Amino acid sequence: MAPRPALAQSRAETLRQVMGGTINTLDPTIPGGTRETYGLAMSTYDRLASFGRKQVGGAWVFDLEDIRGELAGKVDRAADGRGFTFHLRDGATWHDGSPVTAEDVKWSLDRAVLAKSLAPTQLSSGSLTQAGQFRIVGERSVEVQLEKPDRLALANLCVPFAMMINSRLAKQHATAEDPWAQAWLKENTAGGGAYMVETYRPGQQVVLKRNDAWKNGADGALPFFRRVIVQTVPEAATRANLIERGDADLAIDLQASDVPGLERDGKVKIVSIPQTNGFNAVIFNTRMAPFDDARVRQAVAAAMPYEDMFQAALFGRGRGLFGAGWAEAPDAAFPQPMPLRTDLDRARRLLAEAGLRDGFATTFSFSASAAPVAEPMAALVKEALARIGIQVTIQKLPDAQMTTMVVEKRLPFFAESGTAWLPATDYFFRTYFTGEQRWNFSSWNNAEINDLAQALRFEADAAKYASGCRRMITLLAQEAPQLMLWQPNHDAAMARDIGGYTYWFHRQVDYRDLRRG
Repeated sequence: MAPRPALAQSRAETLRQVMGGTINTLDPTIPGGTRETYGLAMSTYDRLASFGRKQVGGAWVFDLEDIRGELAGKVDRAADGRGFTFHLRDGATWHDGSPVTAEDVKWSLDRAVLAKSLAPTQLSSGSLTQAGQFRIVGERSVEVQLEKPDRLALANLCVPFAMMINSRLAKQHATAEDPWAQAWLKENTAGGGAYMVETYRPGQQVVLKRNDAWKNGADGALPFFRRVIVQTVPEAATRANLIERGDADLAIDLQASDVPGLERDGKVKIVSIPQTNGFNAVIFNTRMAPFDDARVRQAVAAAMPYEDMFQAALFGRGRGLFGAGWAEAPDAAFPQPMPLRTDLDRARRLLAEAGLRDGFATTFSFSASAAPVAEPMAALVKEALARIGIQVTIQKLPDAQMTTMVVEKRLPFFAESGTAWLPATDYFFRTYFTGEQRWNFSSWNNAEINDLAQALRFEADAAKYASGCRRMITLLAQEAPQLMLWQPNHDAAMARDIGGYTYWFHRQVDYRDLRRG
């Protein structure tokens, strides 16, 4: 029997995503929240502004340089670069139908910088640190003030942590001990985004329904899907089967080894986009001998079989960050291909110069969850370094142990990956190559890098900014605290009639982009 028209329409306008991870909170700012919460928050909450999209290699990706108003219909930028004024859209409402007010925006921004959450650290990267920076300047207008221009201030108001909250509703569930209603917002929403939470079963399933009063998209149109079902299905093979059979519409976390087969079978559509704001790398602990000597790091770099590693780990699915021929960085973009090439004679010569002609012994570590990619790579690292006298013991560590040892700087040589929500070169370097924070994997401390990374965030002159970025990238290549290997593909497997998929900085699905047909 053919499906009745209403049922057929309901299925056509329902999107089912299957994921290996879980959504364990509805508030993305809560410490301990999973990455999967970010995509959900982007669809259930609005922010004052949003990144645009652009096409790269035929695929849609977010555009850091194109920022438009979202909940704000108009954004005025101060002529001196020291602030913004956000004018709320006419008729903007929360999910409960109440109007969005300037007071709501002020409370939301205050919460983002004052609550004990993940938000203050992120927003501080755009010089957003104090409630006093946010001022109501009209019935529907809010001003954000900066001490000095910061290149990433406005961009930080586009991330999940800068979500706008119905403060009247949230305050009803606040307490003296919990003035920002964090406990309540962990399992409830107070937003006005394109979707509303219909049901929430933590760690299992979330069902969303479209907010038909939403007007804050790029063109004012409603999202295509009326309903979105997001389910946790732990086994990657099961997720792949569900997509193949048509029982699910979308999965973004399949095993890399499964994707080529799905692509060949042709039953599903694969959208593969290199993670433009991420990287995989080999890390040296620059405070631990012998890797405190740049010559030793350069020797290891010259011994690595980069292309073989890329094929063994990722089947070549991604963008290689090795093989460049430059001595000085040709452009200011980062990550970019680095001058990393196999040269065993150079490797042996550098080891001899460092007083290690006969080599040495070390460990090479990776986390158990990264094993599908890291294990074949590690075997090649071990084999390659043995050719120059370096004896490598491979360590596959439980994730918790790996994290602890990385944080405590106790691993000499290991595999890691990183992602920058805001992939400006100065932001990458501040995050991954300066300071004592966990993300400076190599514990690198280069005075020139430290000074440049901090100064460039405030540099308004485009030519000076680009020159400083090229200098930082050149220094990274010369001193080799870590070896940038590749940007793995973000592979999204979906029903063949799904369109509009976009790679976003948070590496999750934005349901507002998608359509069927």
